[in-house]
Parts: sequence; structure tokens; C-alpha cells
Amino acid sequence: MTLVRLRAGALELALAPDVGGSVAAFSQGGRRLMRPAPDGYTDVLQAACFPLVPYSNRVRDGVFSFRGREVRLPPNLPPQRHPLHGVGWRASWTVTSAEPSRAVLALEWPGGVWPWPFQAEQAFALDDAGLSVALRVENTGRQAMPAGLGLHPYFPCPPGTVLHAPVTEVWPVDADLFPTGREPADGRYSLDQRAISGVGLDNGYGGWSGEALIRWPDGGGLRITAEPPARWFQVYAPEGEPVLCAEPVTHANGALNAPEAEARALGLAVLEPGEHLMLRARFDPL
Repeated sequence: MTLVRLRAGALELALAPDVGGSVAAFSQGGRRLMRPAPDGYTDVLQAACFPLVPYSNRVRDGVFSFRGREVRLPPNLPPQRHPLHGVGWRASWTVTSAEPSRAVLALEWPGGVWPWPFQAEQAFALDDAGLSVALRVENTGRQAMPAGLGLHPYFPCPPGTVLHAPVTEVWPVDADLFPTGREPADGRYSLDQRAISGVGLDNGYGGWSGEALIRWPDGGGLRITAEPPARWFQVYAPEGEPVLCAEPVTHANGALNAPEAEARALGLAVLEPGEHLMLRARFDPL
């Protein structure tokens, strides 16, 4: 396993291109800002963060329709039957540039289980204030392609951790974690100064302001910011585990399964040949 290591001041970032183009660690002066991956890890689900491309979350039974065509995707996390998070997290990425505080990883997808060819790129840049990530996908095929992007970071979440993220609505989910409707993001779904450790959330949110704050009980914290079109936000705070996923994404959960007339309102992009979609986010320690 080869790690690409970046540094700026007290900030350090380690990347594992061959493990899904993932982040292995992000820290500041020894403080873990993301959950670190084990040494020599090969399972991307153990990473500190990985990219979601060319879609985020799940596709029910791996089947959806686009422009009159039925598309079938195989499962990519057995025994789950619903494929999730696209194909980039299961691929090996290439380092196209690396400097002391910057690196770019790239993926050329020729088609296959995801039938449209595309090129994806992740640009990482550390500065004294924090980490910038730009995730890009470009349609390199000859036909229009549906597309969405996201980042899937894991954060330490001991008891006493608080998450604040201005959102307007939440999608409750069924037993397979697909949305069943929308409702105001309050009560058990509130993200307003929410004590978040172990609360048992696995939900998508809409109307996100583009900013989220994580406060840890030892006084540390992290600010997440994302530019449009990342106006959806996924939260995973499992019961019994001191971990939090707070994910900027460009479309709502289940958008690929929605009728095409509704999918754009849910954030799903349609890329004509040569067009691209970009997600820009920052992670700044407080």
C-alpha cells in the first residue's frame, strides 16, 4: 500500500489512492480530525473518507430507468442487494500530481457495471486553516449520463459530541434505508445543536445551508462547508459506535429511483457528453 502524505503547518493528510482514492488520516498536531484508518488497510469502509461518484447512497435492487433505458447495477457490498455510493470507492485511483501540501487523484472509468464512461478527479489542498477537497466527474462517453457526487467522511464521535447543521427537511427511511417521504427536520431528526453520539440516525436531509459544525467534548471542533450544488446532507450516527458520518452530497437519497421528471429537483444532474459536475468542500478545525 502506498500513501501520499501532505502537510501544511500542523495539519497532516494521508491519501490511499489504491484503496478507493480514500483519505487514510486527517489530523492537526496529533488531534484526529477524521477517524484514522488502520495501518495497511485494504477495506475502504475503514478509511477516514472516500469519494461518492457517480452517485451517492443506494439504488433500490440496482434498477433504475434513464431516458427510456432500464439500467441494472450489480450489488457492490454483499450481502446488501442494493448497490450504493457509485463505483469510485471500489476502484484504484492514480496520482496525477503530488506536492508537499497538494495532490490530485484521478480515475478513468471505461464503462462496465456503470454503463457510462467517465473521468473523475479529486484535488486535495492543505493550507494553514484547513483542507479543501474538489471532486469532479466528467462524462467522457457519447450519451447523456445521470450523475451525482458526495464525500463520505468518518469523524470521531465520543459521548458529548454535538452536531449543528442548518437543514429544513429530513427523509425518514424504510427497513432498506430508502426514503419514505419528507418531514420537517425536528424532534428525533433535529440537527440543531444536536448531541449526536450513538443516536441511531441514517438519514438524508434537504435544504442544507452548506455549513455544519462538529464540537467534541474535549473542546475541539471542525467546520464543514460546501458550495452549491452540494445542498443535501447525509448523517450516519449508528447506535453503539463512537463514529459520525456527516456527508456533503449533490442529490437526495433515492434520486436515481425517482421518476426522471422529479430527479432534477432532487439534485440529480444530467451530463451531456463533455459536461462535468463539481463538488467543493472544506474541513476547517476550530
